Amino acid sequence: MYDKLIAYLDQHQAQYRLIQHEAEGRTDVVSLLRGNTLAQAAKCIIVMVKIGKKDKKYVLAVIAGDAKLDMNAVKALVGGDYATFAPPEIAEQLGGSPIGTILPFSFNEQLTLVVDPALLAHDEIYFNAARLNCSMVLKSADYVRLVNPRIEKVAQSGEASAKPKIQNPKSDEVIAYGKGKTMPAQLYKIRHSLAHIMAQAVLEFFPDAKPTIGPPVDNGFYYDFGVPKPFTSEDLANIEGRMRDIVRKNVVFTRREVSADEARVVFDNNPFKLELIDGLAKGEDDMGEKGEGAAASTIISLYTQDTFTDLCRGPHVLSTSEINPEAFKISQSSGAYWRGDEKNPMLQRIYGLAFEKKEELDQHLSLIEEAKKHDHRKIGAEQEIFIFDDEVGPGLPLWLPNGGILIEQLEDLAKKMELDAGYDRVRTPHVTKEQLFLRSGHLPYYAESMFPPMVMDGITYYMKPMNCPFHHKLFAAQQHSYRDLPVRFAEYGTCYRYEQSGELQGLMRVRSMQMNDAHIYCTPEQFESEFMGVIDLYQKYFKIFGIDAYQMRLSLHSKEGLGKKYVDNQEMWLKTEEMVRRAMINGNVPFIERENEAAFYGPKIDVQIWSVIGREFTLATNQVDFAVPERFDLKYTDKDGAEKVPLCLHRAPLGTHERFIGFLIEHFAGAFPLWLAPQQATIIPIADRHVEFAQQVAKRLQAEGLRAKVDNGHDRMQNKIRKAQMLKIPYMLVIGDKELSADSVAVRLRTGEDLKSMTVAAFAARAKPIIESYAMTL
Repeated sequence: MYDKLIAYLDQHQAQYRLIQHEAEGRTDVVSLLRGNTLAQAAKCIIVMVKIGKKDKKYVLAVIAGDAKLDMNAVKALVGGDYATFAPPEIAEQLGGSPIGTILPFSFNEQLTLVVDPALLAHDEIYFNAARLNCSMVLKSADYVRLVNPRIEKVAQSGEASAKPKIQNPKSDEVIAYGKGKTMPAQLYKIRHSLAHIMAQAVLEFFPDAKPTIGPPVDNGFYYDFGVPKPFTSEDLANIEGRMRDIVRKNVVFTRREVSADEARVVFDNNPFKLELIDGLAKGEDDMGEKGEGAAASTIISLYTQDTFTDLCRGPHVLSTSEINPEAFKISQSSGAYWRGDEKNPMLQRIYGLAFEKKEELDQHLSLIEEAKKHDHRKIGAEQEIFIFDDEVGPGLPLWLPNGGILIEQLEDLAKKMELDAGYDRVRTPHVTKEQLFLRSGHLPYYAESMFPPMVMDGITYYMKPMNCPFHHKLFAAQQHSYRDLPVRFAEYGTCYRYEQSGELQGLMRVRSMQMNDAHIYCTPEQFESEFMGVIDLYQKYFKIFGIDAYQMRLSLHSKEGLGKKYVDNQEMWLKTEEMVRRAMINGNVPFIERENEAAFYGPKIDVQIWSVIGREFTLATNQVDFAVPERFDLKYTDKDGAEKVPLCLHRAPLGTHERFIGFLIEHFAGAFPLWLAPQQATIIPIADRHVEFAQQVAKRLQAEGLRAKVDNGHDRMQNKIRKAQMLKIPYMLVIGDKELSADSVAVRLRTGEDLKSMTVAAFAARAKPIIESYAMTL
């Protein structure tokens, strides 16, 4: 329902923002958690009004959260004889969402929308979807403009002080998992239960295996096992078959709470479970972390199904009758370190896919097959873009000439965009003394993500994981007045981060990366225009690269993390978060909010994008830094002569070249736009007598700025054309006797379209504007 609603709001350019959260229950509780008053929080109630003996009408009444619905007023509006709350099943059907999560309006024409004027007195209205994981804040003016409600007084004040009546609560509609993610509760239970069923099946075939943890994840589940050797494809097929047998038995899941000592007895022969139990007793989570994201209590529970008992918080299905035996599949197995730490033992992980319906599984499997065709590692090898080499090291890509062209084209584009936006280019070294990162605050907290230190002549050096401290030094090297600001430093600095081996993935996670990096130093008065200038830059890139699906996410701090994960300055956190929020709202840019995902020095906008096949990527960031400039004594002289500390924005619209090129390869499946294609034209002479002219054409096109090469191989013409199409080269220029005599080329597109013959000059005149405008067409 939210997708349809958001599409409608976007279509009509409404101002709104989304707030991500856990499912929390009553509206009054939610309002307090959102920081808004009940008077500004909408309460949406579906009322059934009886007219005579047979007729009924339904009204969606929207009132302030601190008010009480006047049933008599609603009844009078529609000329009814009796008014009452609509039955839950009818309310859910008409409203398009569960009870307690009625959205700002319904698309159901059977509902008459009535809004109390007291609620519209506020500039914004909070539609607190208490039982979903996302609420909405909507401009009152846009609300009235788009839905044209009846505005009638249908509320009495004073309900907030009365004790609310609580109906029997339904189970949570969504369950949180991973980092800032949620999943429909029933799907979560299905996937979690299948992980346990898989563990049961594994133990039946491998009684000495040591089960560790098995959570639900995107599209399915996994379970890690301590076993002496990897699982074979035959093992996986047997495990999947046994899982179906267990599901069809209608096995019941039962839960019981135990003490830590009782749990240790149950798992006395499993060192991984014993480690988990010790952590649970101390309030740690499955990854051994305490505090942020850790367990809320020390309750230890066991779940049993059939012959298998596991240490688990749940939840699970009541029985396997809730699981479709045809809607899951074992997908693969791989090695995985215990708790993700390469210093720990290597385990074997089995992944499974799981959905509620078989059709959903089939659709996902089709997407996987399509994704294989877009895999950047496969296409990168076929098109000779990059390689990895064991002697060089994992996560350290080597760029072949075609990859070098891609990097150069992206850098040229970014330099042009940054020149137009007023950036100055700088360069900084790849290594630095330890003291610089101690001063910036990256050490010791970031040390695990950095390459080990080097000691030379008694001085400790590090390879740089980011450019920020160097740019701060450049700003500090000169005196600045408010008239000089903003200062914008941009650099394509190569950075080095020691990603764990198990997390390396082609170009998506590497250890050597070229950052599309810049830092903006500005006054508070300049903040909004500078911040939105970066957002505008993002959107220009989206248009150039044909990125239609993206999401701006405001990443906030958490109060509990102050002094640990975040700079301990609550006042500046709240101030800068509101500055970012206000800038995005004023700029009419939709965004959502996520708590506890900020940088350690300030809030940020993170940009998620989706490729044409629906794969999600983290692209870029626009970060506010209110802490580090002071650590580096950065100053400017204000108009009153006083020294002030500037605000700093960290921005990287294209992220790293490695990850972005990986995305582009998959997004375009190797069929790059003309301006970006490593080879824009291949010239195909039909016979040896045409080769000399083909070489002349290549030089003429190269002089015009086109990347053209002659295919002088021994293959027949049709084979050369097929080869060029496989390599996704935009143009194939065929030369025979006719073209030789007419100073022309026969032009074919990689799509198979035949543009017939045209002069060399005409072809160049046709191609150059397409390149210069960064067009998506050929």
